[in-house]
Amino acid sequence: MEDSAVFVWIFLNATVTEDLIRRRAEHNDCEIFSLEEISLHQQEIEKLEYLDKWCRDLKILYLQNNLIPKIENVGKLKKLEYLNVALNNIERIENLEGCEELKKLDLTANFIGELSSIETLKYNIHLNELFLVGNPCTEFEGYRQYVVATLHQLKCLDSKEIERSERIQALQNYPEVKQKIREQERAYLLKRAREKEEAQRRLQERKDKKEKQMKSKLGFDSSESLKNKENHQAEGDREQETWRTAEDDEEDRRFWEEPTPYTPETRLETHRYIEEKRRAKDNTRESKKREKPPRTLVTAEGKVLNVNVPKLHFSLKDDEENNQIILDLAVYRHLDTSLLDVDVQPTYIRVLVKGKPFQLVLPEEVKPDISSAKRSQTTGHLVVSMPKERAG
Repeated sequence: MEDSAVFVWIFLNATVTEDLIRRRAEHNDCEIFSLEEISLHQQEIEKLEYLDKWCRDLKILYLQNNLIPKIENVGKLKKLEYLNVALNNIERIENLEGCEELKKLDLTANFIGELSSIETLKYNIHLNELFLVGNPCTEFEGYRQYVVATLHQLKCLDSKEIERSERIQALQNYPEVKQKIREQERAYLLKRAREKEEAQRRLQERKDKKEKQMKSKLGFDSSESLKNKENHQAEGDREQETWRTAEDDEEDRRFWEEPTPYTPETRLETHRYIEEKRRAKDNTRESKKREKPPRTLVTAEGKVLNVNVPKLHFSLKDDEENNQIILDLAVYRHLDTSLLDVDVQPTYIRVLVKGKPFQLVLPEEVKPDISSAKRSQTTGHLVVSMPKERAG
């Protein structure tokens, strides 16, 4: 049952904690109540909480590059002048009416498609800079005209200054532009509803698949007799680890190659997938600390064994014309060469691929000192040329 702890499907939202704020308030002697500026970027925050209770004097708040889906719990920050929530999962503008001194709002690269939600910013009378670049709403026909006509206090939109003539023209065309924006907004929201359904289906599929795999593994384990377990536990563990690694590699390949839209759901899914893999890796690392002896590569009698732990395809060619033996090992195309360690001996070759041994007994003796290894520029395979000891 220990393996089941690897697959965690209920994730606790990463939130703003008092400890986090104190750690980020070193410039203020870790005093949070009098903080005027704080940076909480790249903290994997999924929910905004407590800031309006703990840090009432905040003037500058950096929250970029998190996983925040909603602007909330900042409405009581009456002194807040600059809010940066770029690169999050925000879909509408809301709950900022109480930020009476707000002058600059950065919402770059979020998922705002409900453009009409900018109307809530009318109450922020000091707001003069707004950044919406990288949001779906910026693709709407009439986007800039609509924002300029709606928010009379704005002086700069997406780093471009708003000229007086531009505002006059935007106001003249406002009824027509507003109608177009509403139509495009409705179409976008229907699309988002479909995306959410698809994301939920994908998540359920992954969950069902993991549960099925776990049941299959547990069923396989329970069918083994106690005697068989005692006799073959070490070998079985090694084979299971190899199988699991190959399975994980295949799962990784499917996950990263599957075409998916860029949405809040897929961004969150990617984060959680990476986090799941990290936890699984940590669990594996912990279990290896109390691990069994490493796989036998050479027997006590000195016999070298053929081993293929990374489960890679390979070919061994006798190049009689050049009097050499050539090993072509199908390592992954994008595998960093630094993760390969080649050791040629007179009677065998050993390659460590990400620490996993591939070992092959050679049909005749070779010269290790003048052997060479390189990566194929077309396939990425590892090609090892080993001149024979005996002249052809």
